[in-house]
Amino acid sequence: MAKKAAANNVVAGDAKKGRNAFAKCASCHEVGRSAHGGFGPQLNGIVGRRAGSTSDFRYSPAMKQAGFIWTEDRLRAFLKAPDDVVPGNKMRFWGLRSDREIDDLLAYLRTFPQQPPSRNLGKP
Repeated sequence: MAKKAAANNVVAGDAKKGRNAFAKCASCHEVGRSAHGGFGPQLNGIVGRRAGSTSDFRYSPAMKQAGFIWTEDRLRAFLKAPDDVVPGNKMRFWGLRSDREIDDLLAYLRTFPQQPPSRNLGKP
């Protein structure tokens, strides 16, 4: 059984194992300092972000109109069954079935807070 982290009341996972789990996501999503939207939105700071809100990705109407803030519980449900959480979204992913793998993936995603906008204004 997964342990709850006392400070944030979130399920603890293994970020190192979560990096391996993210490999299933990496063909569409990016994380890290240079992450940007591509085939899917970048996932830095996903927890606490409004669904369908990054400016560098074209979301489905269903995701734009979802109207919720991503929490770990909502992400957990979405990772298990995306169409159950946001019917009509355009993410083509059958879902993760292992609670442990989802816990590890969420632990990994926690290591990537929302990045502030670049201030270099195009300078190298």
